[in-house]
Amino acid sequence: MADFVSWVAEQSTAELADPFTFVIDMEGVLRLAPRRSEHVACAGGGPVLGAGEIGFVHEAGRWTVGDVSNHSTGYCPDVGSWPAVAQALDQVGLLRPPGFTHEVVFRRCPDCQERNIVREDDFSCVFCGSTLPAVWNVSPVDGSGRS
Repeated sequence: MADFVSWVAEQSTAELADPFTFVIDMEGVLRLAPRRSEHVACAGGGPVLGAGEIGFVHEAGRWTVGDVSNHSTGYCPDVGSWPAVAQALDQVGLLRPPGFTHEVVFRRCPDCQERNIVREDDFSCVFCGSTLPAVWNVSPVDGSGRS
């Protein structure tokens, strides 16, 4: 928590008004960067246990997680990555919601291989119209942790 408090004290009011980019590295450590940062850069190019955007709220004299999502088009993490995110936030000592406050459903098209965000339960590829799988399938394709 001391590291987080030191880090957050260095952020401007404007920066704190927007969510931050975050990743959970393979050791379960929370890494933060400005919102417009790439998740892959935040992770140093390596694989991650979770990624998304996170906002913090200062209330009752302590910092808590206000909003948290798995929105990362660099890693396209499954909504099932929440336990790793929760554990990392717990290790820091940040109060958090019971799950992602906004879940993003990612799928890779089996035909054209493009990554898609599924909206309104429409499991159709926006690039070629093919049916997207019901289960998450956006695993890394190049061995670098990027998909």
